[in-house]
Amino acid sequence: MIDISIIFKLAAVGIIITIVCQVLKKSDRDDVATVVSIVGIVIALTVAVTMIGDLFETVREIFGVYG
Repeated sequence: MIDISIIFKLAAVGIIITIVCQVLKKSDRDDVATVVSIVGIVIALTVAVTMIGDLFETVREIFGVYG
């Protein structure tokens, strides 16, 4: 089952990444801000792919499909 804390963790990562990027852009470090944004996206996608994998595994168990 999907835990609601994962959604809060993803939101926290998004907020932190946004704040760091804004601070870096204000200090004329756009290149580093871009790298930080990409790292944040990779972290969020990693969590999302893990959750999707768990979803498929749960569906497979529910319908009794074993491959």
